[in-house]
Amino acid sequence: MDINVLAIVLLAAISAAAVSYGVLFSRIETERKTEGRVAKVKAAETDRGTVKAARDRVQDVAKKRKSIQEDLKALEKRQQENSKKNMSLKSRLAQAGWKTTTSQFHMYSGIVGAAAFVFTLISGKPLLIAAGVAFVIGFGLPRWILGFMIKRRKNKFLDELPNALDVMVRSIKSGLPMNDAIRLIAAEGQEPVKGEFRKVVEAQAVGLSIPDACARMYQNFPLQELNFFSIVIAIQSQAGGNLSEALANLSKVLRERRKMKQKVAAVSMEAKSSAAIIGSLPFIVAILVYLTSPDYLAILYTDPRGHVILGAAAVWMSLGIFIMRNMINFDI
Repeated sequence: MDINVLAIVLLAAISAAAVSYGVLFSRIETERKTEGRVAKVKAAETDRGTVKAARDRVQDVAKKRKSIQEDLKALEKRQQENSKKNMSLKSRLAQAGWKTTTSQFHMYSGIVGAAAFVFTLISGKPLLIAAGVAFVIGFGLPRWILGFMIKRRKNKFLDELPNALDVMVRSIKSGLPMNDAIRLIAAEGQEPVKGEFRKVVEAQAVGLSIPDACARMYQNFPLQELNFFSIVIAIQSQAGGNLSEALANLSKVLRERRKMKQKVAAVSMEAKSSAAIIGSLPFIVAILVYLTSPDYLAILYTDPRGHVILGAAAVWMSLGIFIMRNMINFDI
């Protein structure tokens, strides 16, 4: 075939293709624009649906957060209302773990005070001094012992609570529900955690929910760590979530909090020793001077001006002891 004929055919094909493209260009461009617009509309609808779903999720989270905040405010209000009740003698006896009633406590205190009064009179002291000794021993000593027992029981509770939470975490991870985990602590735990969780089980038996029973446990045994526990249970019951992970984190926080308290106590021990020495030094010096030279201090007891000096010294010593106590005590 001749090369010229091939060239003519090729040029004719190219010309026909160019003419066809020129004729169909507007239609092709229109279809392309239409497809682009349709794609944009679909993308806009998808974005609108995504934005709506995200907005709904945000609203749900905001509603849950508002509900949790309202529940926490109500819980805090109940705790503030019951804080005064926790200062009553009946609640303090329960916190110490004593089975003694208030009337029995007052009776025992009166017996101790009367015995101290009679013993002081027999020893030859004046009636006023005997009455003062009876008041201090009959009124102050039993309450000091009660406060000491409450403090010791709270320390034991704080030592055992993280271990109890770890047991609950392992129980929940193994498939046990929250009720059975609490019953396990109430049956197999160590005192005083065992007794307090038994009260939670008893409260559930009479119809209280787990969050209300845990909040009641904090009201009966006011510890900040128990407040944390009741708040975690309340939030989990309202918002859901991984309870075992929340309790594991709480157990870790309680252990770190305990370590921090012990560290602060060790660091402040030097300051406490210095405060004890400074606070007791005037009394020690006065006793030594009285033993060696009684007449030197007799004017403080016989002269009215000495009474004024003793009163002013007592006020300033009390003020100094109060300031030193606030300087060396730390709340964590």
